[in-house]
Amino acid sequence: MTTRLRIAVQKSGRLSERSLQIIRDCGIRFGSDSRLLKEEAENFPLEFLYLRDDDIPRYVNDGVADIGIVGRNEYDEQDLPLEIIRDLGFSKCRLSVAVPIDFVYTGLASLAGKRIATSYPNILRKKLAEAQIEARIYEISGSVEITPSIGVADAICDLVSTGATLASNGLREVEAIYHSTAVMIGHQGLSQEKRLILERLLLRIDAVLRADDFKYIMFNVPKKHLDKVAAIIGGITSPTVTPLLDATWVAVQTVVREAQFWDVLEQLKTLGAQGILVTAIEKMAD
Repeated sequence: MTTRLRIAVQKSGRLSERSLQIIRDCGIRFGSDSRLLKEEAENFPLEFLYLRDDDIPRYVNDGVADIGIVGRNEYDEQDLPLEIIRDLGFSKCRLSVAVPIDFVYTGLASLAGKRIATSYPNILRKKLAEAQIEARIYEISGSVEITPSIGVADAICDLVSTGATLASNGLREVEAIYHSTAVMIGHQGLSQEKRLILERLLLRIDAVLRADDFKYIMFNVPKKHLDKVAAIIGGITSPTVTPLLDATWVAVQTVVREAQFWDVLEQLKTLGAQGILVTAIEKMAD
């Protein structure tokens, strides 16, 4: 019987979509029937469990799943003895305090003695304790935003991405107390065979995620400026330089970080670079 690594993934939502797309980009084939709760990959020893996000840490901790992809907020809230294998960096959000429009907020101290509704009582309790603030925390499993308007709470602490839901419920975000991204978590008791499968999977995932941070660029530039060009663009090792028919010009190929791309482009133009071609990188391994 083939050993398979079992991965727990959120059944639906943006985190699920991004997680599954990354796995597809790794060349791993699997179905797309949203009604399935479990399935196997066709060409890689991987089995999927599709779960609620707050169930994933418990399933991994109990050994039902070997690894899982979940928001760091769920990992920290449940505080289970799990290993963070990778911070995947996507699905960024923040846990923020929000109050009614007319609430006078001057800092966390404004919450002293107040009623705060949240789905993340452990994270909130820790933050308040660090600030030496005592408040009454009400754990709510859903629809946290409605609690101030029905008199259940004076303020809330909830995940925020755009803030549109807060505004529609007469609330305003006043302070972010915690930031979250998607993480891959793992059971600490994986067998050697499953760890080898995990290493193969991580090799692929790292190549996909790393490619997102870089652009591949090609351009022609006067040969006399080559030293200046090399100083600007650098490269993973060094740029690739190819002579052209006109001996006074060369063609250059390299990769640059996405965050630096526009600055690099402007500097290359000042050195007379022409025919600049920019393309996305699908995968990138060391």
